[in-house]
Amino acid sequence: MTEFLTLYNLTGLTVGIATFLIIGLFHPIVIKAEYCLGTGGWWIFLALGIIFLILSVMIRNILPSTLLGVTAFSCFWSIFELFEQAKRVEKGWFPANPKRKKKKGKTK
Repeated sequence: MTEFLTLYNLTGLTVGIATFLIIGLFHPIVIKAEYCLGTGGWWIFLALGIIFLILSVMIRNILPSTLLGVTAFSCFWSIFELFEQAKRVEKGWFPANPKRKKKKGKTK
């Protein structure tokens, strides 16, 4: 597969499309994570990011290594987005989880 992509100069295009899909996949994951876990689940994204980063460094093949690196940094960026999503929920742009307790001192 890698030989085919290299032969026809499609590696960059493949990485671009895969990056687009990975980032697009993380958008609903962040929304769902904030809804289910709140901002307390940030450490899950950190742990996954570190795991994907280590795998990226360990793998010698350029395509999987690159995609794992993109996934790692998408996990890291998701930590920031998780807290931003909480702000969007507070503004009423997204639904809040009615089963989760509200933070003390916050009123609507």
